[in-house]
Parts: sequence; structure tokens; C-alpha cells
Amino acid sequence: MLDKISLILLIIGGLNWGSVGIFQFDIVAWICGGQTGIISRIVYTLVALSAIWCISLLFRDREDIFTHEEHRLLSSEE
Repeated sequence: MLDKISLILLIIGGLNWGSVGIFQFDIVAWICGGQTGIISRIVYTLVALSAIWCISLLFRDREDIFTHEEHRLLSSEE
């Protein structure tokens, strides 16, 4: 679950950086009241923490991830 939340936040961050790079428009700042606004800073911080968390995805064995998912699915069926 944490992996999916982190990936969603990274997608938000990537789209935001894309809009900054292409259009010079910061979507998060626009929605949350400027780059220095507290909500914007929280979103930026959550995206950064998500990026740090997703570094662990690089070092995980895919078979372990699937085994964990299969175990979760089998447990919920019982």
C-alpha cells in the first residue's frame, strides 16, 4: 500500500516538474497558494519522502514482491 501511495505522489511530482520545465508553471504552487505556502511545502516534502522510499524499489527482488502480493490475496480469500 505504501508503495502505491509513494508512486502516486511521484507521478504528481513528475507531472508538476514537467509543467515547470515545459510551461514554467508550478501546478502544486498554483493549487496550494504559492511555493512558500504551508500546503505546498507539505506536498513537496511528501513527494521527496516518496522518492526516498521508492529508492528501495530498485533493490527489491520482483519475486519477493509477487510472493507477498499472492500471500496477501490468499489470506484475504480465507
